[in-house]
Amino acid sequence: MTCIFCEKDTEKVIFQNEYAKAFYDEFPVNQGHVLIVPKAHREHYFELSQDEVLAILELLHECRAYIAERFQADGFNIGWNCGEEAGQSVFHAHCHLIPRYKGDVDKPKGGIRNFKEALVKYD
Repeated sequence: MTCIFCEKDTEKVIFQNEYAKAFYDEFPVNQGHVLIVPKAHREHYFELSQDEVLAILELLHECRAYIAERFQADGFNIGWNCGEEAGQSVFHAHCHLIPRYKGDVDKPKGGIRNFKEALVKYD
């Protein structure tokens, strides 16, 4: 079986290090939504090595700074879905970095759980 994250076209990668890579989500919740994944195939967060976790955290910070500047994000949601029952649909571990913007929802309290399907379509 093939994995879309293992086979991700390297020209779409925006940041990477030895153990992880980051690219824009093809189905973004908000403009600038990024996925950060281990380069080695791991099904979910709990299969990651300590080196992979640290590499993902390094890219998380790098991507946050980039997105904050490029898209003028006002806040961020960071999330992992681990298992089908938790909403995971691609079974390669991935961290979501979702920029949030003032007014993107009326009441942002509760974070992503109150954020509906993508509010705006982006090219």
